[in-house]
Amino acid sequence: METKFEAVFCIVNAGFSDDVMFAARKAGAAGGTIIKGRGTAPLEAERLFKITVQPEKEIVLLLVPQEIKDKVLQELYHSVGLDNAGQGIVFSLPVDKALGLSKPPEKKSDQ
Repeated sequence: METKFEAVFCIVNAGFSDDVMFAARKAGAAGGTIIKGRGTAPLEAERLFKITVQPEKEIVLLLVPQEIKDKVLQELYHSVGLDNAGQGIVFSLPVDKALGLSKPPEKKSDQ
């Protein structure tokens, strides 16, 4: 049986990617990739939503089994403060095919 995957993207202000990875692992994700980025927003949006856009961003890309995607999204939303305006966003996209993935070693029962 082939495992279906989802790509979860979490975009946060620079310096918060470790918090994202901690929360994602707590929800069952194995690991991720951190990509440096730069955000922009129109001044009108900053005034309307009463936020200041920090231009330096970190994008955390996680490839997770489809069955834990919702748990990962919810954990990131609540644990990383994404429920506060301007703190970041998280979203997922379906993955049609993934190659080069290895199954993590199973834990021994005495650990």
